[in-house]
Parts: sequence; C-alpha cells; structure tokens
Amino acid sequence: MSDASEQHGTDSGADLVLRQPDDWHVHLRDDAMLAFAARYTARQFARAIIMPNLVPPVTTVAAGAAYRERIMAVLPEDSGFTPLMTAYLTDEIDPGEIETGFKSGVFTACKLYPAGATTNSASGVTDVRKIWPVLERMETIGMPLLVHGEVVSPDIDIFDREAVFLEQVLSLVLRDFPALKVVLEHITTEDSVQFVEAAGPTLGATITAHHLRIDRNAMFQGGLRPHAYCLPVAKRRRHREALRKIATSGHPRFFLGTDSAPHPKHEKESACGCAGIFSAPAALESYAQTFEEEGALDRLEGFASEFGPRFYGLPLNEGTVTLNRQPHAIPELMGTDAIHVVPFHAGETLAWRLAG
Repeated sequence: MSDASEQHGTDSGADLVLRQPDDWHVHLRDDAMLAFAARYTARQFARAIIMPNLVPPVTTVAAGAAYRERIMAVLPEDSGFTPLMTAYLTDEIDPGEIETGFKSGVFTACKLYPAGATTNSASGVTDVRKIWPVLERMETIGMPLLVHGEVVSPDIDIFDREAVFLEQVLSLVLRDFPALKVVLEHITTEDSVQFVEAAGPTLGATITAHHLRIDRNAMFQGGLRPHAYCLPVAKRRRHREALRKIATSGHPRFFLGTDSAPHPKHEKESACGCAGIFSAPAALESYAQTFEEEGALDRLEGFASEFGPRFYGLPLNEGTVTLNRQPHAIPELMGTDAIHVVPFHAGETLAWRLAG
C-alpha cells in the first residue's frame, strides 16, 4: 500500500488516495465509440489491457500497432495513458507473428476467445488443441495468455459454461504448459474462485466491478433488463458473494479488470440485446463502494494497483488518484450527438467520486 493511502486510512468521511490503478481487461471499441469511451478509462487508469475483438480482429503486429495509434490519437497528448495491446488468437494464427509482436513491444499478451463465446468472437478458436504450437511458443518467450473462460456448446447450459471450461479446457492448458502465465478473465463463479486458489502461481484472475454488484436477478427485475446483460452472464447470488469475498481478501492473484464494454443504447435494447456493460465512467468508484461495504477499503489498493502489475511482471505506477467521499449521481444516459450509451449504475448515486 502506498504512503498516501496509509495517511488517509479508511476513516469515515476521509478521502481515499490510491496508487494509480490499471485496468487489466477493457473494450475500447473503435471509430466513434473509441473516441467517446477511451477518455473514461484513461482518466483513472495508467495502463489497460485492450481487447482485440474488433471487426476484423487484431491478429497481426501491424494491426496491433495501428489500433494503438488510433487509441492514442483520441486522447490528449498529456494523458499519460498506456494501452497494452493484445493479439486475437485464431485456429491458424502464426506463432512467429505472435513472437514478433511480443518481442517488439506491440503485444503484451494473447487473447483466447472460444469461437462464438461473446461479441465479435466468431473468428475465435474452435478447438484449443489447434493452438498448441502458439501456446508452446508463448510459454517459451514468457507471453501471457488471457482467457475468456466459457465453452460454447449448445448442449451446455449458459450458466454452466464457465465451470465446464475449467474442467474441459483450462485444466488441459495448465497441465500441458505448466510455465505459461494465464489470466482467467472476468470470473463469475465460485468454481473459478476455488480453481484459481488451488492453482499455482502462473494462474491469475480478473474480477469486474459489475459482477461484484449484480447477480442474475438483475436481468429480470420488472422485465428483461438488457443493460444488465453481459458475457459471461451474472450468476446466482452465492457466486457473487464468493467473488466479493475473494476480491476483498487480499489474495494476490485476483485483480481488477473492468471488462467495460460499451454498446449504443439502441443495440442493447434491440432484438440482439448485445452483451456488455459500460462501467468505465465510474469503475473505480464502484469498486470502492463494494470494498467499503465489505469492510475492506484498506485492501482496495492491492487489488486495483499492485496485484495486476506484479502478476504481469510490470512496475507499479508512481502516481496516485484520489477518491472523494461525496455523492456521485450517475446519469441515465451518456454519449455524444452520434452515440448514446447507458452506463453501469445508471440513475444511481454512489458514495465516491474520482477527483479531477
């Protein structure tokens, strides 16, 4: 914990000063949505792992470098934000391209999407064994694998996809590549909590702000609620409670990853009901509220600012951010003349507000 955070402590009414955090899983999208959404991530996080599921997906070094340039182009020159780019794995992806991207500093990690698992994942991996040569190369060069942990078979209930993935896919990867560093992203179940706890030091997990606050009832309160729909979907309350317990425990292999994923309001409310929750505008405030409810504000800095970079082998950030203890009303709708997005916590008032 940083000296500044220790000075403020967790006294009632005090502001909270944290070492500047990082977001280890975020969707910034592209084009007009990128120009709108990127600022919310950059104002609170020093670095962020950027998801590669664009159309077309980011599968080459050139595409990764170009996407990074587009991100930086929509931010102020003095933002200080560093996007950490990822490569989208496909059945046919070239291990040499991945190694070149990693060694040149373009790619920080690779992302495994099971084909059809979530937004823009149609080009993903159909059978994890098809990427064994890529995983072998990644293990050799020390490149992390980021995993969307769900199977996609229509025979498996959507609420069971994560647990089945652990047994059928992830256990095989960890067995065959024991030195490969793996992040099980946006976990939603007690099964995943227990799996990561039992694993060795090469397996970590990210937890979103929204999965700490909603369970599956949120999608059906008073009717269908598309703005509470994400993939993986929120699960039973006992799973949410398991996530809250581990996130606030101080366990060093569980860390912050918002999975903030904006969609225009009309696409969320369409027949598609696109999956994704836009939490970036108040992500850190939402985490702070959860940690305070669990009596663990003193552990927020580790979860948000220390455990992620240590797992990735990156230096801790030197700067700080301040959360003021003051009411923070979240608007019902955000956006521009061309884009309208419903944010997470829309219409609610949080107890914390990011200063600045």
